[in-house]
Amino acid sequence: MTAMTARVPDPTEAPEQQPWQWSEQTWRGHVDRVRAGRSLTPASWPGGARVAVALSFDSDHETIPLREGETRPGKLSQGEYGARAGAPRVLRLLDRHGIPASFFMPAVSALLHPGEVRDYVAAGHEVAMHGWIHERNMLLDPADERELAFRAADTLERLSGTRPVGIRTPSWDFSDHTLAITRELGLVYDSSLMADDEPYELLADGEPTGIVEIPVEWIRDDAPYLMMERYGALRPYTPPRDVAGIWRDEFDAAYAEGGLFQLTMHPHIIGHRSRMAALAELLDHIAGHDGVWYATHADIAEYVLRESP
Repeated sequence: MTAMTARVPDPTEAPEQQPWQWSEQTWRGHVDRVRAGRSLTPASWPGGARVAVALSFDSDHETIPLREGETRPGKLSQGEYGARAGAPRVLRLLDRHGIPASFFMPAVSALLHPGEVRDYVAAGHEVAMHGWIHERNMLLDPADERELAFRAADTLERLSGTRPVGIRTPSWDFSDHTLAITRELGLVYDSSLMADDEPYELLADGEPTGIVEIPVEWIRDDAPYLMMERYGALRPYTPPRDVAGIWRDEFDAAYAEGGLFQLTMHPHIIGHRSRMAALAELLDHIAGHDGVWYATHADIAEYVLRESP
């Protein structure tokens, strides 16, 4: 694969314009390349449910250090924790509540832990795309991004027995070519963008694509609150129960509005004991409400497409 390198200016060319020098056609073109289209919020959720709850887990495991070329045991062991301890805890908690979830898994992670993929499927959960090795697709040539995406889809299909219907791009990176590749793959939904709280249809240069966006947000992600970098400034400053409190408020607002509560977590982050205790309290809070539809991201996408006019 070829990583993109900085472009060397050609002295014979006119200098590149600064954003404040762009024409309206230029800045509108950038804004309109991938845009939120019609809202796909249904009039009601299945069975007259008041709220839809879509829990998701990005099973990155060892792919985060591997992506950086980090091959020493320390960093790899942090990822291995997600497969060895975190994911089994997550599965037990979901089983206790009878909740289906979506597991977005880099293909290399799936190849390292094929039994985990089978466990997800056996428990009735969705296995969806999350890149090949958690690569940064905005640094890739289009051909490399496409090749990795198709290779990842083929790998997950072989290991899970089902062709994935959705994608969450690694680190929620979205290149100028990601949507075209997503369409070529024939995927039903993406879950990487942030234009709304509720599902919406993606537009490509103003044209409807038929692809559902199930939006994410850093507020509803465990990583910004709980990650730790030994040699950097990144520290888990927010106690787990305070994180769960933020998510509880997000759920309560979604419940009041009759909308979607979507949550993104990682087994190697949320899977630690004290953090699982906080997640368990959140799920107990949700379970105390009537009219909750627990669904995978695939379930959400298929339902809103069916119910939308």
